[in-house]
Amino acid sequence: MKKILSTFAVPALVVLFFASCMKVHQPQQQQTCTYNPCSYKAPDSEITAVKHYLDSVGISANQHCSGLFYTVVDSGTGVRPDVCFNSIIAKYKGTLVNGSVFDSGQFSSPIDFAHLIQGWANGVPFIRQGGEIRLYIPPSLGYGKNPYGSIPGNSILIFDINLVQVY
Repeated sequence: MKKILSTFAVPALVVLFFASCMKVHQPQQQQTCTYNPCSYKAPDSEITAVKHYLDSVGISANQHCSGLFYTVVDSGTGVRPDVCFNSIIAKYKGTLVNGSVFDSGQFSSPIDFAHLIQGWANGVPFIRQGGEIRLYIPPSLGYGKNPYGSIPGNSILIFDINLVQVY
């Protein structure tokens, strides 16, 4: 009897031990995105200020539901970025309404939309890889009421963006 148990029980225990260590492959759950670019709208006073600026310099731009204004310079031909799942590399120049440049350059590595200001997250998806867009960003979709580096608080931001790569 002992011989029968050892013949069958030991190998069965070994198989059960290793089977319990094996990973169970379950289908990967699909990620969901709750990003809604219209969920936050700039205050009417900021939208009016951007409109006033655009009118004063004779610029016609599209208005987004968030209060962002934009002009697509070149729609591009590559991949369109998804705010929830993509990272991007972009060349950019940021100016204030008085024409002073506060920043310019290119991202040295891909950056995801969670690390960008709201105006970029709402505007960049209007173009595809290789495209260019100009964004007119109300303060609350940019850096808000507080100064940020050389940017005074409550500043309307203008960004010229070239979407170099979508990851």
